[in-house]
Amino acid sequence: MRINKCLLPVLAATATALAGCSGGSGPSSADRPDIPLAGTHWAIDSLTVDGARKAAPTPALHVEFTPDGRAQGNAGCNGFNGEATVDGDAVTVGPLTSTDMGCADQGFESAFRELFTGKLEARLDGGDRLTLTTPGGDTINLSEQAAAPLKGTRWNVETLLEGQTTASLPAGTRGRPHLTVGADGTARGNLGCNNFTATVKVDADTLTFGSLAVTRRMCAQPQNELEQKLYGTLSSGPVTYRIQQRTLTVTAQDGSGFGARATTR
Repeated sequence: MRINKCLLPVLAATATALAGCSGGSGPSSADRPDIPLAGTHWAIDSLTVDGARKAAPTPALHVEFTPDGRAQGNAGCNGFNGEATVDGDAVTVGPLTSTDMGCADQGFESAFRELFTGKLEARLDGGDRLTLTTPGGDTINLSEQAAAPLKGTRWNVETLLEGQTTASLPAGTRGRPHLTVGADGTARGNLGCNNFTATVKVDADTLTFGSLAVTRRMCAQPQNELEQKLYGTLSSGPVTYRIQQRTLTVTAQDGSGFGARATTR
């Protein structure tokens, strides 16, 4: 059969249009914008495994995606950190590293880590609810939590800072040290062993604590070590503070300081 050469441009255009229709009317995965996950504190609400829902044991479990392509958080006992790339509505996670704390019940954490690995499909509902679905159809269900305010929040100290170095708390002190800045210009908390109270002046990005009134409890060495570090930071004069979602960083002029996380009540 002979084809009129005059019809070739028409046929080519028709073929291109049909090719575009064959994939459906929606944009391809390469054309879809990345789903916005970074900059939000995602509370882990529940898991659905083989059709059965498992509620999170506490409201403190969370995931945060960073702009530089990582995921970090806590799924019950141990903190985790690892790569997380977003491509359209696909999120690829792993490998993950985590702390190595032994806890009484790590069933939820183990189930979460198994699901939160590999390629996941992400879906946002209403902008504040996130569902991550595995290739097998199991899901991780999360919801957005607002950034914590400085005042009125109980900040649990989780790490120590020395310049650019971040260190874990001494053994046996985790869960004890905390800080709350009140709206009345006072601060109270625990230094690892003893409780304290003090006045505090809050400026744009600095805190200035008055003399700390500290209880006189006798403490073992790990608690003493931590207490000396935290006391030194809070008593050093104006300290810089920064809040990122639900994380507080306090840094003294010599580079020492601590990192704390907001308690979810």
